[in-house]
Amino acid sequence: MDISGRHEEGGEYLMVAAAVHATIDSTRIRSVEGIGFASVRDGPTLEATVALTAEAVGNLPEPPSCPIVAEGGEFYEEPAEVVGLSFRPEFKYVESIGERETVQAAHHAAYAARNLLL
Repeated sequence: MDISGRHEEGGEYLMVAAAVHATIDSTRIRSVEGIGFASVRDGPTLEATVALTAEAVGNLPEPPSCPIVAEGGEFYEEPAEVVGLSFRPEFKYVESIGERETVQAAHHAAYAARNLLL
């Protein structure tokens, strides 16, 4: 998952999250099962980020049975164990190239969706 728009523009915020449900191996994406999106005009706080992520994951075509994966900075460097309390089935930070590729796909999706909403 990834969030675009943590910065203020014209006195307001527009954060857009994309959650990509993908089948991966250790080095690449094998297939994309679906993408969920969510947006909010709140400022970037840990609580807003967690809620936005949960909404995007909830908007996937099917609930994932695999971990929710993000870059470490997505949740303000909070430990995965702390962030993981808000998510099921599991949360973790990127560990493999395949996971990084999935987060990169989510980044492109969130960025494009945000640009469409502006």
